[in-house]
Amino acid sequence: GINAEYMGTHNRMDSSSLAFRRLSASCAVSSLGLQANSCASTNLTVVNNYIGGKHVPPSTGRYETLINCATAEPHASIAISGAKDVDAAVRAAVAVFPAWNRSTVKNRVQFIFKFRELVLKNMDELSNLIVREHGKTKSEAIGEIQKGLETVEWASSLPQLVQGKILEVSAGVYCHEVREPMGVVASIMPFNFPFMVPMWTIPIALAAGNCVIVKPSEKVPLTLSRTMDLFKEAGVPDGVVQLVIGKEEVVNAICDHRNISAVSFVGSSRVAELVAKRCRGHCKRALALGAAKNHLVALPDCNIDMCSSDIVSSFTGCCGQRCMAASVLVLVKEQKELLDLIIKKAAALKPGQKSGELGPVIDKAAQERILSYINQSEKEGVQVLLDGRGWTKQKGFWVGPTVLLHKNRNDIALREEIFGPVLSVIVANSREEAVEIENSSPFGNAACVYTTVGANADWFTQRFHAGMVGVNIGVPVPREPFSFGGWNTSRYGDLDITGEGGLEFFTKRKKITTKWNPPAKKGHGDWMS
Repeated sequence: GINAEYMGTHNRMDSSSLAFRRLSASCAVSSLGLQANSCASTNLTVVNNYIGGKHVPPSTGRYETLINCATAEPHASIAISGAKDVDAAVRAAVAVFPAWNRSTVKNRVQFIFKFRELVLKNMDELSNLIVREHGKTKSEAIGEIQKGLETVEWASSLPQLVQGKILEVSAGVYCHEVREPMGVVASIMPFNFPFMVPMWTIPIALAAGNCVIVKPSEKVPLTLSRTMDLFKEAGVPDGVVQLVIGKEEVVNAICDHRNISAVSFVGSSRVAELVAKRCRGHCKRALALGAAKNHLVALPDCNIDMCSSDIVSSFTGCCGQRCMAASVLVLVKEQKELLDLIIKKAAALKPGQKSGELGPVIDKAAQERILSYINQSEKEGVQVLLDGRGWTKQKGFWVGPTVLLHKNRNDIALREEIFGPVLSVIVANSREEAVEIENSSPFGNAACVYTTVGANADWFTQRFHAGMVGVNIGVPVPREPFSFGGWNTSRYGDLDITGEGGLEFFTKRKKITTKWNPPAKKGHGDWMS
């Protein structure tokens, strides 16, 4: 079930193998929200749940210590909640939902407008939180917030998008369709984008009239905790958006609660499948995004300088911890000049959290997992063209850019998601073989072709088995109104997230058919005839 898989999964979801440190019993743990603990011996930031418009400690009384990935030093103590906390959030949401739903969409988006302005006003603080808890560089953190705000802005346009439709389908008979909110919905978040991925769902769900319960990754709850304060400052009523921090017990409670109507999830494919099945077993709507193994195909006619820069940015950006990162580079025919330039540009990157540098991976478990793939590949005879293992000598959880050259299409590093700054390279003898390699992956999140010939681009885009495809773009994330979503085991559920897919997911269609008889003559029936 979810208990075992959630705790054992190897990539974006959160693992119990982390060396979390408990806050000592002598320290106060009653601080609410993002407040520094008064205990001088630890001086940790305490992060609590946000339920009913207040930061409240978990019913379990449990806290765990988070380790800063850049320094390996403890930096926060976070609530570890249980099913009772989920139920408390649901009850608060159920109580406020009727009033929130009765307000017009034009009224609801006013809060979204205000929230956007508050995020811009607090951009520096929020980006610093992302740098602190995730390890991104400052520029990456700012970019994440800006990308998240694109969905916020699209949600603000819902009054122009949800008008419904009406048609006279027969003489005197009209069909009218309207969208209604699902009710109380929940979103389960990954660690890799503490702000952007929550913005994929929260603003659209709120503007559509839902109440939202968010479970952040327990590795990065600080940014979302502060974001809850901004929603409150924007005027969003208490109970409309809430935060419950925890692990598998919280996930199970969200999936099982009878008053939660829809659940979105982003994480590993194994857990995504379990979440989707569990939710559907309770007749609730589910959209669960999973893992990825994204293929980039470089043709001999590609622009080498542009292509090499884009590939390096794709596989090293955010330290490779994103589901749209390049994982496999398929070279059609030998392309030594391109490969040498990729290695040169990747080797020039330095560890750090300033613009242009490469940050750490999220934790010790992630570091060890990435290293295990590199080590295993080397044992299997894979050539290590660029070795990032030397970065592990410094304090923190660092892995440098790594480029592997494969000859066997069945190598484990070519097949499984590594979720780090590792690029696997393999040579194909033809474009048909290149497409065959991409199509053989069980995932289907993204794919890209590098070429200067339009006909070549069309040939590949028609044959890639991926939901998001790029031409000379190594991270082909669609922008609103287009929705984000992969194929195959990269997505469990029938809809995409964000944009039009998000609107469809967080609303249900009601069809109203009406007929009015002409008034009856006096003395013949009544007005109800």
